Amino acid sequence: MSYYEHIVLPDDILEDNSSESGSGDFSIEFTEACDRAVSHEFSRIFLPTVYGIIFLLGIIGNGLVVIVMGYQRKSRTMTDKYRLHLSVADLLFVLSLPFWAVDAASDWYFGGFMCVAVHMIYTVNLYSSVLILAFISVDRYLAVVRATNSQGPRKLLAERVIYVGVWLPATLLTVPDLVFAKAEDITVRTICERVYPEPAKIWRAAFEFQHVVVGFVLPGLVILICYCIIISKLARGTKGTQKRKALKTTVVLIVCFFICWLPYCVGILVDTLMTLDVVPHSCELEQGLEKWIFVTEALAYFHCCLNPILYAFLGVKFKKSARNALSPSRGSSLKILPKKRGGMSSVSTESESSSFHSS
Repeated sequence: MSYYEHIVLPDDILEDNSSESGSGDFSIEFTEACDRAVSHEFSRIFLPTVYGIIFLLGIIGNGLVVIVMGYQRKSRTMTDKYRLHLSVADLLFVLSLPFWAVDAASDWYFGGFMCVAVHMIYTVNLYSSVLILAFISVDRYLAVVRATNSQGPRKLLAERVIYVGVWLPATLLTVPDLVFAKAEDITVRTICERVYPEPAKIWRAAFEFQHVVVGFVLPGLVILICYCIIISKLARGTKGTQKRKALKTTVVLIVCFFICWLPYCVGILVDTLMTLDVVPHSCELEQGLEKWIFVTEALAYFHCCLNPILYAFLGVKFKKSARNALSPSRGSSLKILPKKRGGMSSVSTESESSSFHSS
């Protein structure tokens, strides 16, 4: 779902005669509407293509994680539980993309009920996946930095707090979709959008700000702080191959998260400032920002395809479990995998906890 395909002001529906897309939010503020024909043509080709690629990669990667975690239920660690939550969130997220691909390429054919439902599914899993990444970073912090006596807090986070800290707020954040998402007929097509009441600019700016803060700033700070402390912890003491691998892995996790999400959230923030007239409007800025968000939004969504690689496939244990799960002759061996031992110590806890991927 393109950012510009899901937030619409009332005037867009009533006065959208400049293009057949009907998804523009900016032109209503101008005395002369900007020419958006190039952007609309670009979105009709670019968005379905990108959504299709993300859908295929996300289904394969996250689907495999869910299958493997299902097979190794008896030997599942707390870290595995986070991976399962993350893959379920990402899997549900990518399942909404075909609807938005069809909408971007042609029209919304799925009716009002599905418009609201797909919006809600999209929102709950978009936010939950980012919040789960923050929980994973806290879990890694406890396992590596607070390894002694960390089992209790980690178990509480993984089995109980995650529902209150991730799924509950992500579900509550779908209320705007339930209230404002509508399938509306405009001049030449049907759109599935959020249609805000007056003062529409304030409503829109508030939800954009919420998106940036809850969907990036807060979880991003948690991830950055936890992993920076972990890097500092692992950098001290004796050197070793496992420790060097853990340091590199930690840096990769941080860099991938911010490369994928930071450009997109910067674009939303600039758009919010334009909505509030803090940044002056211009056709050049509007058109450039629209294309910027098209591209960076796709990059942000691609993170759900990277999650299985970053948080599962790099682990030795997961790769072994995947081979067993996909081999009928060996699948039954997963049922007798031994559970992890309690009583963890500093960096070697939870079966290579410092490597982040084997626990």
